[in-house]
Amino acid sequence: MKISLRLFGFIGFVVFASVYGLTYSTPAFVEDIGREFIKNKIIEKTQQKVDSISAERKDSKLGKFVGQLIKNNQDSINLYKEKLKIKAHEILATVVAEMADLDCECRKKYAKRLEEGYKFKIFSLAQANEKLLDFMKSQYMQVSTKLKTDFRVFTGVNAIVFLFLILISFMKPRAVKHLFLPAVLLLLSSIISSYFYLFQQNWFFTIIYDSYVGWAYLAYLGIVFAFLSDIAFNHGRVTTGLLDATVGSISDITFDIC
Repeated sequence: MKISLRLFGFIGFVVFASVYGLTYSTPAFVEDIGREFIKNKIIEKTQQKVDSISAERKDSKLGKFVGQLIKNNQDSINLYKEKLKIKAHEILATVVAEMADLDCECRKKYAKRLEEGYKFKIFSLAQANEKLLDFMKSQYMQVSTKLKTDFRVFTGVNAIVFLFLILISFMKPRAVKHLFLPAVLLLLSSIISSYFYLFQQNWFFTIIYDSYVGWAYLAYLGIVFAFLSDIAFNHGRVTTGLLDATVGSISDITFDIC
């Protein structure tokens, strides 16, 4: 059991640490595996932007005049917005192909804007037609940068927890029965993560991309880390109490991990 526990911890650490390392050694790694998610996110954000813009700037002279006519032309405005959304789909491949080139100067341009907190604004439908390509490029950098950060947090935290499991198995060699609980929780999280990554990749990236589910996953790993910390620094008192409460026969077993 002790060998199996350490082997499981070693495999988990190597897998997550290796993937974490790839995000630095291979700059395009996250963008390559998350390509479809990035595309979907760009379209989603572009459509939201198109829906949010007005026919003309409300503070302009023309805007005040047009404001009176909007009610009578709402159908035409909606139709134009739908055409902009269709156009976004049509130019998506061009945007992704250009921005995926790591040597493209456009990446530096939009990365600098992102660092400076620049917010790309479109005030009118006419302007949207001209700036749609520019807006989508800015969204590519924003989404890909955020995805890379969240992916590193996801893999890094997993690697740390698995490493902690290995270290405790050596620090507390008599705590195998205690380590069984956090090991099972880690196994479950690994299986679920692997399933989503292999068969539901868009869901996988949605989970780790700034979502409540992603935070819930980190909280779950935090619970695992708390169990490991209890075993390492508190002689497993909390873990023992939980095991005693959930498994009646466990009280007949001596837990000595000092």
